[in-house]
Amino acid sequence: MPQPGAATVRSRVRIPLTFPDGYRADAEVSTFHGLTDGAEHLALALGTVPEGGTPLVRLHSECLTGDVFGSDRCDCGPQLRESVERISEAGGYLLYLRQEGRGIGLYNKLDAYALQDSGLDTYDANTALGLPEDGRDYTAAAQMLAALDATGIDLLSNNPDKAAQLADLGIVVRHRVPTGVHLSASNVRYLRAKVERTGHSIELSRLVG
Repeated sequence: MPQPGAATVRSRVRIPLTFPDGYRADAEVSTFHGLTDGAEHLALALGTVPEGGTPLVRLHSECLTGDVFGSDRCDCGPQLRESVERISEAGGYLLYLRQEGRGIGLYNKLDAYALQDSGLDTYDANTALGLPEDGRDYTAAAQMLAALDATGIDLLSNNPDKAAQLADLGIVVRHRVPTGVHLSASNVRYLRAKVERTGHSIELSRLVG
């Protein structure tokens, strides 16, 4: 894969974060010039990386329904909350990527939900709409990490594709660290599809028969 061009940090601003359960964290939020897809992605610096340590990094794709409205149809909101705490403890970055619906957009994601209600899984619903199963490209994420001098990372993710894409783009993923399992009655089929279709490292077998 060709290496992306350089991006630069456009601005930095400190934002105190408070989650619905009362958890608080301080983030330094960076914006960027020169991202290849032109989207307004953000990097949240959390905690302090120990001297000689490796930053813990989460690539979190925007999910309005899960992150903001608390939808139980996915595990995005709980993963966001967990990631902020774990990165704050270890030191590193949460990249908040504007890739709603695995890159298909909000309206298409809601259309895919309607197809899932008729029995399709999350991937087949996308393809039934003539869209990719997963349309995300992490070139901009690699540019952001390079601009932050974070070219060697531990990746907080269950998704092997994220690690593979970053490695192809020149980011050294030293370890891939799985998130917790955020199971609800509404997202069992969604999580099972991620395990069975795209090899996500989610330990569902010990929780779901």
